[in-house]
Amino acid sequence: MAAYDVIVIGGGPAGEVVAGRTGEAGLSVAIVERELVGGECSYYACMPSKALLRPGDLSDEIARVPGVSGGELDVAAILRRRDEVIHNRDDSAQLPWLEKRGVALLRGAARLTGERRVTVGDEEHEARRAVVLATGSDARIPPIPGLAEAKPWTNREGTNSATVPGSLVVLGGGVVGVELADAWASLGSKVTLLEAADRVIPGEEPEASALVKDGLKRRGVDVRTGVKAVGIRRENGEVTVDCEGGPNTTAEEILVGLGRAPRTTGLGVETVGLEPGAYVEVDEDMRSRAADWLFAVGDVNGRALLTHMGKEQARIAADAIVGRDHGPVAVDGRQSPRVVFTDPQVAAVGHTLASARDAGLNVRAVDHQPGSVAGGSFVGRGADSLARLVVDEDRRVVVGATFVGPEVSEFVHAATIAVVAEVPLERLWHAVPAFPTRSEVWLRLLEHYGL
Repeated sequence: MAAYDVIVIGGGPAGEVVAGRTGEAGLSVAIVERELVGGECSYYACMPSKALLRPGDLSDEIARVPGVSGGELDVAAILRRRDEVIHNRDDSAQLPWLEKRGVALLRGAARLTGERRVTVGDEEHEARRAVVLATGSDARIPPIPGLAEAKPWTNREGTNSATVPGSLVVLGGGVVGVELADAWASLGSKVTLLEAADRVIPGEEPEASALVKDGLKRRGVDVRTGVKAVGIRRENGEVTVDCEGGPNTTAEEILVGLGRAPRTTGLGVETVGLEPGAYVEVDEDMRSRAADWLFAVGDVNGRALLTHMGKEQARIAADAIVGRDHGPVAVDGRQSPRVVFTDPQVAAVGHTLASARDAGLNVRAVDHQPGSVAGGSFVGRGADSLARLVVDEDRRVVVGATFVGPEVSEFVHAATIAVVAEVPLERLWHAVPAFPTRSEVWLRLLEHYGL
């Protein structure tokens, strides 16, 4: 039996960070990966989807700048660039980072077989200090009659297809659904998006949802809200979706963006009293409540299904394992910074107005358009935009922020600092943005508030 101080199961972003951080602290560490080091984000989610979305966004921005032309898309070149971004699904470039930190890579499927015991293939390994679950999540395939048999695309096929489907129906108007609908429509596919709720990205501000829906429609996407898929069949090379709340629709391919499921099945979690197929409940140290030697970071704990938050959780878990104080956990779950990379983009952190009120906070929202400040003359000229701050009236701090418009993803970090650090409004008022940038919207928002 080989022994390590720490065994990390899962080589995605969260697993890599906790392995690297504990390795840098001098512990002996092994990371187990059954597929590709780098995980879902690197090959099947964040990176390839942004590679598909960026050309359409750039073409739209070119069209907004007078005197600039040449925004036509070369689909073959875009798909080649997507493959380059994901290293053609070859993880060899990821390995030196682990090697430099002394992390051993064990290839294969891992299974918990007892206290601090992990089996990989036919070999059992001991973790003297901790086992860390960083197995991520899979696309959820709901039990809609005929869906599984129709061989639907998940995010994996949706980000890695070698060809553009002539037509595509997308189930779900969450982040995966709207981003991939936008991407494939920009590349020439006839896309229909079905969302059972009354709006797309229903977790964000209603105004943001409306602007994203408008943007998808301009892209040519047929957006149908309040429509539920109740039956699916594939025949004669096409997929037909029977709908409740709207007409049936037919397309060459169907993509499912209806949530995620944790990868805890077949992992042996029942040996420590956990339920296969369920999220792993953790405390503030990311320690499982089932065993003090078992940690869970990233999607598998269900707290925030975002790559950057998985990496933050990994830093917290690593610090707990090596005995380093990580300080208070300031942001997690609904409070996490998040971006929807459609055109327009939606960048948000903290509460929406509705979620703040649901949390019992005494809040007020103030709005302004980033495109109306001087910087809007140069970036996002004439495009739909919105900026909103949700202010806690009792503490006079920002508890939520939402920005909508071209390239607003870079806005959200300043908002995250304001929310996490609970910066008083009077201090924010003196954090002067450079002129002429769209960040001047912060001053306009605070002026609207009454400063």
